[in-house]
Amino acid sequence: MSNTNSPLTQIIVKFEKELLDEWVKGLLSRSMRRDAATEQELTRYCAQFLNAMKNAASADDQSIDGREWEDVRSLLSEISKTRVRQGFSPIETANFVFSLKQPLFQRLRTMLADKPADLATETWNVSTLFDSLGLFTVEVYQQTREQVILRQQQELMELSTPVVQLWQNVLALPLIGTLDSARTQVVMENLLQKIIDTGAAIAIIDITGVPTVDTLVAQHLLKTIAAARLMGADCIISGIRPQIAQTIVHLGVNLEDVITKATLADAFLIALERIGATINSKTSR
Repeated sequence: MSNTNSPLTQIIVKFEKELLDEWVKGLLSRSMRRDAATEQELTRYCAQFLNAMKNAASADDQSIDGREWEDVRSLLSEISKTRVRQGFSPIETANFVFSLKQPLFQRLRTMLADKPADLATETWNVSTLFDSLGLFTVEVYQQTREQVILRQQQELMELSTPVVQLWQNVLALPLIGTLDSARTQVVMENLLQKIIDTGAAIAIIDITGVPTVDTLVAQHLLKTIAAARLMGADCIISGIRPQIAQTIVHLGVNLEDVITKATLADAFLIALERIGATINSKTSR
């Protein structure tokens, strides 16, 4: 069932154009983004919202979780997700809904001027409704932003763990920053995939850019080395500084069966020896 006689529905139907003009004008006055494309997009969203509200507001059930509010929720979700990508703040996103209150309240006061009790009731109902819609936009905005941040973190993690081929059958994995469980998983996956793709026999893991090595970091390194060995590749760890060497000894981490070198260059020479390759230097006269 629907209630087409509700004051909110009557106002939207009767004053739709005026509401749209005042609403868009109010939104643009608060926005720092003033260009033709932004104004056209904003006007389109506002018109779609008012059209969706005409049907939803006439429903007996004013809970925005109801089926009648599906179009409104879908539109607000689209707006929130778009504004995350465009760099809008949560407040700017919620104000899309809240800014419509003022022109609506003005017409409610005119329509129910001689019915103060009804005016108070309708004002409360409309305010509660739009608060719920505004909070819905913020919730979708936060969820979308969290998804974007998570995706960016994953992309950065992959970019921060490149596996490069130094020579035929020789790979290098330069690590920069702290190793945690999530990053170790990415490191392991990238390294194993590169071993499969190239058939490499040696993988050099360079930890020059790793600020500290504790028990957890050492365990992550050992897991990566073990996984590489299962794929048929031996590992060499380079970038062992004096402080890291002392820390590893103090922690009692067993690296006896792992070749370690102070620099990547030293590790590379060992790798070449292991695969039977040599580099001949030519001296120019």
